[in-house]
Amino acid sequence: MEASVVALPTPESLNRFVRDLLCAHDRLDPAQTPMYQATLQRHGRPCGLMFHVEGPRLLKTSAVWAGDEHRILFYDSVGTKFSEVKLSEGPEIPQA
Repeated sequence: MEASVVALPTPESLNRFVRDLLCAHDRLDPAQTPMYQATLQRHGRPCGLMFHVEGPRLLKTSAVWAGDEHRILFYDSVGTKFSEVKLSEGPEIPQA
């Protein structure tokens, strides 16, 4: 699996990119698929975001944006990594 490199300078572009890739993996409609996110913390400070979308048949596909590492890791519903994207430019890590 080769990692691609993208620029996602705003939180909105990051959310849109993650939603689109998670939905495309399982052939879900991004306009009708709920996406949830939570802030990840390391040693009490925010370090990234966890995303997941839920589809039919208890399908839950996830992504982790590791802000400090400038990459996004994508996982299918059984926990297998299916993609990795490196960020040449990313948004600020949101404060909790």
